[in-house]
Amino acid sequence: MQASVVTEPDQKYGNAIVEWEEYLRSQIEGDGTLSETEKLQLVMARRGQGVFRENVQRIERFCRITKVDRAEHLRASHCKPWRDCKTKEERLDGENGLLLTPTIDHLFDRGFISFEDNGELLISPVAHERSLGRMGIRVGESLNVGSFSEGQRKFLDFHRDFVFLKASTA
Repeated sequence: MQASVVTEPDQKYGNAIVEWEEYLRSQIEGDGTLSETEKLQLVMARRGQGVFRENVQRIERFCRITKVDRAEHLRASHCKPWRDCKTKEERLDGENGLLLTPTIDHLFDRGFISFEDNGELLISPVAHERSLGRMGIRVGESLNVGSFSEGQRKFLDFHRDFVFLKASTA
């Protein structure tokens, strides 16, 4: 495997992300409406997201649907949501995540899309097809995003069972 060389733009964006995280931390700590406990919980959650993202980036390199590979345009999205994880290890496990562009993250997080273990994209029957099309998801066309690790398949199984919207609740 060839070593990755950080280029000037990558360093610039990496520094911008660090600066943004520091800004968010200072905003949380300066918020007079929050108790000290709430501030600590929010800061720790932000730190956890940073660790989670780093762990996901060890496995994933780009958005599986859009193929965008620039870190500043990607979110680390949980397959098994943070709130449903039973342990810290589960919350921070890189195999519990995918790197997705914000639009695709929204669709995945809200259950409008998911993935089969073999990489086939699943589209919820309750998703608005015209909106999906505008977001770059071609309804009616098969899309395989590639294979997943054993750990990712376990977390995706949870996503399909408890997050993915299977039918209208109306």
